[in-house]
Amino acid sequence: MNNFIICFLIVPVVNCINAQEIEKLEQAQLWTFGGEIYSVYDFPSVYVANRTVDIWVPENYSSDKKYSVIYMHDGGSLFGKKTDKTAWGSKWKADEVATKLLNENKVKEFIIVGIYNTGETRWNEYFPSKSINYLDKNLKDSLFFQNESKHNYADLIADNYLKFIVKELKPYIDNTFSVYKNAKNTYIAGSSMGGLISMYAIFEYPKIFSRAACISTHWLGVPPNKDGMYDKRVPLSIFDYMKDNIPDPNNHRLWFDYGNAAGDLDSYYVEYAVYVDAIFSNKGYGSKNFKNILFSGEKHNEKSWNKRLDQVFEFLLKQ
Repeated sequence: MNNFIICFLIVPVVNCINAQEIEKLEQAQLWTFGGEIYSVYDFPSVYVANRTVDIWVPENYSSDKKYSVIYMHDGGSLFGKKTDKTAWGSKWKADEVATKLLNENKVKEFIIVGIYNTGETRWNEYFPSKSINYLDKNLKDSLFFQNESKHNYADLIADNYLKFIVKELKPYIDNTFSVYKNAKNTYIAGSSMGGLISMYAIFEYPKIFSRAACISTHWLGVPPNKDGMYDKRVPLSIFDYMKDNIPDPNNHRLWFDYGNAAGDLDSYYVEYAVYVDAIFSNKGYGSKNFKNILFSGEKHNEKSWNKRLDQVFEFLLKQ
C-alpha cells in the first residue's frame, strides 16, 4: 500500500495541511467500477471532529484538464471500499454511475468528494441550525432535551460543519486536485439528513455552491416523539427558514426527490412536497433549475437512491 504526501500528489500544492497524507487506494481494496479513489484519514479541522474524506477521480484523470466538484455527505456510503466494515458503498455505486455517464458524454467531467460523518454527531452536523429559530421556545427546548437523552449530545453544529467544508476542505481540494474553484462548478449533495444539510449549504453559501441535490430529504428533521409521532412544526419551521433565505434562481439549481413505499420513512415526505414546490415557484424557479420528483414505490435506502443517481448527476452536471 503506497502512501503519498499531498505536496506532490496529482498537482503541485501551494501549502500542506499539517503535512496531511493522502493515500491512493489499491484496486485490491476496492469494489470500484471505474476511476480511482484517494483517501485522507483523520482530516484535521478546528470546527468539527476530524474525519475521513474520500476523493473519487474519473478514469484518465489529468492535471491538464479542469473538473467540476460534487461534495457529498455520508462519504462512507458512496464507494465500495473493502476497508469499510460494511458494504454500503457497493449499494450507492457512485463511481459506477459517474463512470457510465462520463463514458456516454452525458455530463461534464467531475470528481466526487465524499465527506464521512462521525456517527454520533451526524444529526447535529446535518440539522439546519438557523431553522430552529423559527420554532417557539417550548418546542425548541423539548427537542433539545429529546435529542440529548437519546444521543448525549444536543448542540446544533451545522454552521461549523459548513465552515469545515468551505474554509478547510474546499481550499484543500482546490489546491490538491485540478478543479474549477468557482461556484458555477461547485456542487453539494446528500440523502436523508444529508439532503437537509445540502439544502442548508447552498442557502447559507450561495456564492460557494451553485447547485445542490437533496435526495429523500428528511423534512421531518428530528426523531418521532414518545408517542411515535412526528411534530409537523419542525418541517414547517424549516420551510419558513427556506422562504427567507432562498438563493437567486438566476444562478442556482436545486434537486429534491422522495419515494412513497407504504410504511417507509420516505412516505412521510409526500405531504410536504406541495410546500417545497410553492417555496421555489414563488421565488421564480422553474423546470430547468428546480426539481421535486416522486419516485413511486421507492424506499429510504441506498438501493433506491442508486436507481436515480444518474438523473441526479445529470441534473447537476449538464451545462
